[in-house]
Amino acid sequence: MNVLAARGFLQAAEAAGLQRRTVVMLAQRLKPDERLDFEQALTELGRAVDVALEVIARGERETNDDAFVQAVLTRVADRIGHDLDGGAEEIDRALADVDDRHRRSRVILFEEGIRVDTLRRDAAAVAKRIESIVAVNEATARPAWSPGFRARYAKAYADGERQGINFSLSVAIELAQRMVATAYSAHERGEALTKLGTALGTLGARERGTARLEAAVTVFRAALEEWTRERAPLQWAGTQMNLGNTLRSLGERESGTARLEAAVAAHQAALEEWTREQVPLQWALAQMNLGSALRVLGARESGVARLEAAVAAYQAALEEFTRERVPLDWALAQMNLGNALQSLGERESGTARLEAAVAAYQAALEERTRERVPLDWAGTQMNLGTTLGTLGARESGTARLQAAVAAFQAALEEWTRERVPLQWALAQMNLGNALKVLGKREGETARLEAAVTAYQAALEEWTHERVPLQWALAQMNLGTALQSLGAQERGTARLEAAVTAYQAALEEFTRDRAPLQWAGTQMNLGTALGTLGARESGTARLEAAVAAYQAALEEWTRERVPLQWALAQINLGNALRALGERESGTARLEAAVTAYQAALEEFTRERVPLDWAATQMELGTALRALGERESGTARLEAAVTAYQAALEEFTRERAPLQWAGTQMNLGNALQALGKREDGTARLKAAVAAYEACQTITLKEFQERWADVVRNRSETASAEIARRIAR
Repeated sequence: MNVLAARGFLQAAEAAGLQRRTVVMLAQRLKPDERLDFEQALTELGRAVDVALEVIARGERETNDDAFVQAVLTRVADRIGHDLDGGAEEIDRALADVDDRHRRSRVILFEEGIRVDTLRRDAAAVAKRIESIVAVNEATARPAWSPGFRARYAKAYADGERQGINFSLSVAIELAQRMVATAYSAHERGEALTKLGTALGTLGARERGTARLEAAVTVFRAALEEWTRERAPLQWAGTQMNLGNTLRSLGERESGTARLEAAVAAHQAALEEWTREQVPLQWALAQMNLGSALRVLGARESGVARLEAAVAAYQAALEEFTRERVPLDWALAQMNLGNALQSLGERESGTARLEAAVAAYQAALEERTRERVPLDWAGTQMNLGTTLGTLGARESGTARLQAAVAAFQAALEEWTRERVPLQWALAQMNLGNALKVLGKREGETARLEAAVTAYQAALEEWTHERVPLQWALAQMNLGTALQSLGAQERGTARLEAAVTAYQAALEEFTRDRAPLQWAGTQMNLGTALGTLGARESGTARLEAAVAAYQAALEEWTRERVPLQWALAQINLGNALRALGERESGTARLEAAVTAYQAALEEFTRERVPLDWAATQMELGTALRALGERESGTARLEAAVTAYQAALEEFTRERAPLQWAGTQMNLGNALQALGKREDGTARLKAAVAAYEACQTITLKEFQERWADVVRNRSETASAEIARRIAR
């Protein structure tokens, strides 16, 4: 209740004439088994308060109803403030006393009973009263199949879907079940089952569990036995599409792909009857939904075939969902196309797909304007910002990252904390991500500090109690920003805070509940521990880092997530190399080389050229460390080869900072080789590498490495001069 008061909810209800104790009682009616998140609970409670105020107002004002009905309404209004069940009993007693001939009075009492049962959150009782009203108003043996009953179902479902009232969806489910129970023909059973499945699926998509979604799948499959392809081909296709959407919702919550594969099959089946020639707009809708299922599948696979197919499906939808005919559907298709292109672009070294995604989002914003659909406009700004951020992370400049920040800040103008607190928190999270990358790029701490502030803001709404998994995600991202700050500071306070944030995230990102996120958090924890360990004389932190990376690899397996597995192998290699550099033996360094070589099995040049280059550079560094401890030159030669390979992708134009760093490391390996050889060729090549990297004027490189490179170049040049003078 303190949270309700802080939000101003209780004050608003009291100002409207509802006592605080009544609001508390209504809140207590929100059943634990409904598993509502806080915002949904507020939505449900807000509807209940509106209904309660209506009941009280009807009891207090004079009406044209007869004296008996007015007296009942007054008694009900008096009781609902403290006894909702008693209010329902008042209505039931009155109905028993009203003669069947007094149709209007009975309808009024049934309607009042619906309001009270809504406050009681008894969906079955509401459905029963609706059926009774229809039986009074329409002379029919099957009230559940009358026009009035269908209209009540449509209103309940619309309230639930469009206004976000879960209780209304529960009522729609009860109404549909009454239709199923009294259906006569296959056609009626197909219709009733489809209505039931639709309501179950919509409600199930909002719940954490899967019971409603599982039930919806069962119901849709039952409907397909009634609405067969031969008997009702268009309805069969529509039911296949509904089944596919429900299977996709289930598949999104599972680690496997069986449900998603079934969703694709269902949408493809729908397209066999929903042809472009016969029903062009339904065909386009089925293409859209097929694209969405393919996109989710593609996100879980290492290949790109599914994502390519998703793009094709969205592009097909746009052939009929034109801007002129259905502008908002066209905009939605553009946004979905952008999402698929973004996923593809994240897996490719080039930027063409990401550029196309930006174009798709910008197209969507032409119809999804702030004036027309402010929340959808904000959501599209969010997706645009995410893609711009990905583009910016691949470029040496900051223009794209600046644009990403601007897009997230625009989203926050409509996704306000007051209106949509959880989406506001998400926008803060994404804003923090863009600021963090900017801060790393600029070498300044102001952006990183702003990123920390954004993550901390997100945690004000993404609380541990309300949304534990989102809270864990925010903690993890907060940890990454703190870690970046800590890497730029001499002290360890920020790094220690990063470790604390990661450990907090692991309270919810458990291996059992969220294995892949658990592994990702273990990865980040290992990186923070490794950075701390590099600053300490002991090896405890580095050992802990190795343990964290090895833990991550238990879930980030090569079979499940090959690219993440490769990343974990690289980080494991880094920690092992740092340990090996402090030990006299070579076992840790050998293990580091093995880890890097493993990573290169998935980080191929064709698939992820920049990651391949980064791995080649790390491999070169481990080989150089081994070579410096051996009398031969094989390891040093291999290090030179690895650095030269890295430079094939780390070009000066594409990645100037990485190019300079690789040139410096190449120079180090060549210089080490040169010390063991009589001639000057290796030393001259080392000087050339050092001189090349000194041409980079980036502040980050100049401040950290310029003096080191200059000294090494001078040392190598002096040795060359000494040998020539001999």
